[in-house]
Amino acid sequence: MFDKRTWIKLPRNVVVGHDVLDELGEAVGELSLPGSPLVVTSPTPDRLAGERVRAQFDDPETVSIEEARFDTIEEVVEAARATEAGFLIGLGGGKPIDVAKTASDRLGVGFVSVPTAASHDGIVSGRSSIPEGDTRHSVAADPPLAVVADTELIAEAPWELTTAGCADIISNYTAVKDWRLAQRLKNVEYSEYAGALSEMTAEMLVDNAGSIKKDLEESAWIVVKALVSSGVAMSIAGSSRPASGAEHLVSHQLDRIAPGRALHGHQVGVASIVTEYLHSGEDGQWRAIRNALASIDAPTSADELEVTDEEFLEALTTAHTIRDRYTILGNGISEAAAREAGRVTGVI
Repeated sequence: MFDKRTWIKLPRNVVVGHDVLDELGEAVGELSLPGSPLVVTSPTPDRLAGERVRAQFDDPETVSIEEARFDTIEEVVEAARATEAGFLIGLGGGKPIDVAKTASDRLGVGFVSVPTAASHDGIVSGRSSIPEGDTRHSVAADPPLAVVADTELIAEAPWELTTAGCADIISNYTAVKDWRLAQRLKNVEYSEYAGALSEMTAEMLVDNAGSIKKDLEESAWIVVKALVSSGVAMSIAGSSRPASGAEHLVSHQLDRIAPGRALHGHQVGVASIVTEYLHSGEDGQWRAIRNALASIDAPTSADELEVTDEEFLEALTTAHTIRDRYTILGNGISEAAAREAGRVTGVI
């Protein structure tokens, strides 16, 4: 008897483009959310856009955070309860959005994403990345009910944040290959639609990386649309599989071995060069990935990540221990194989 079923949660309103921040109130109003919001932000986004956000709501409260940690989430939960917030708005980059997303899930209230930087696909996805000690946890939560991404504001963010977002999307290319491999070898459930959407998004950035330029608002438009597509793919799949494979395991291990050296997106970008080589060998698409990253000024080597070759090799050979997720790394690759892959691709 056929008994397969799924429940897909997606944002209801996605507003992207020039000067759309002032449409936040309208986008939220269509959701019929109760009460007033608690705006979760950090100092710089609050300075850049906080007043414009608060001006669109009655009696909004604000909490400013410095770090994305589990105790910070608890502080936001308590602030929301104390102010009787009807919903949460995450204003800023990854930290405020991840904290607000997780806190709103804990509270059982709506969440609205207002990114000021296009640094990763968490602006739309149903997952948050929360560090704890030397470990980074991927925490499941409901995706935002609305996303309002003002490309004028995002284009003014530090260029390295935008290139990190691009690299995060480009790494979907190998994440989907890992997902298919896990289906074939471990019978992991695979979604053709989610996989195709994620892969198409990555290929779009690889093919059009040359048109993504610093201080160009159209570049912010391209990157945000790609991040939205990636987040939607994860919602369709009901997991992070469309956007997280061996390259993310390597990045998580780098966070332990060499914390704070490089941005998450840049780490997964470099790791995807090597994992594509492991998937497809000398004739694979690793050169196209490397060239796309280079064209947007994203790192393409361990040195450009400010980690040593030995640190990168340690991450590559131990990344399989991070979580129970089957990838091209299998039960681990030898140091000799890792060194050869790094040498051939120019990563070390």
